[in-house]
Order: sequence, then C-alpha cells, then structure tokens
Amino acid sequence: MQKTVTVLDRAQWEKRPDVWHGEFEGRLFGTKASVMFYTTDEIGRGPPLHRHPYDEVFIVREGRALFTVGDATLEAVAGQVVFGPANVPHKFVNLGPGRLETTDIHLTEVFVQEDLE
Repeated sequence: MQKTVTVLDRAQWEKRPDVWHGEFEGRLFGTKASVMFYTTDEIGRGPPLHRHPYDEVFIVREGRALFTVGDATLEAVAGQVVFGPANVPHKFVNLGPGRLETTDIHLTEVFVQEDLE
C-alpha cells in the first residue's frame, strides 16, 4: 500500500513561534515516530523525571544538557545523541551557558508519559 505525502505546517505543531518548541504525534502520518522540539534559555530548566513505555532518542541541537537516564548521569553537547530505553526513568536540564535546544524522537504513534516528579 502506498502512503500519501503529508505536510504539517509549523503553525500546526509549534507552541512558541520564536523558537523550536512544540510537538506532533506520528499517528498524523500513520507511523510510529512522534517528535518533540524542546527549547529553553533558562539554566537548570528541563522536563521532570518521567518514563515512557517506548524508546526515546534525544538529539542535542544547541547547548549543553545534563541527562539522567536510569542510574546514569551524563553531559551531552550540541551534535550528540542520547538514547533513552523504554520504561527507564529519564530527564534532562539546561547546563548553559545560553540556550538548550533538543529534538526528541518518541518511537510511538501517540505520546504516553508517566511523570515521576
């Protein structure tokens, strides 16, 4: 079966028009890859500790982040990719200086998140 080409305009996924911040679910495209674009200029800011029943891939596009994935803590910088396995608690925060920007790929057609903090 051939899939149709679908285009999602930025206005359909963005939460802030001034930076890359927003999300879309893979179900819009009939696929199991959902994406979150995360941006913060605030040092120490990031998503709370949480987990998903699917794998997640974090691409650090700008800045420096301190990741906690399970029992591991690591610093990641622009250009690096961090893998978060399914059901493993994880979080990250902006280490600064300056902006942190990530693209987070959730290997699912819909977002499911259990916050732990």
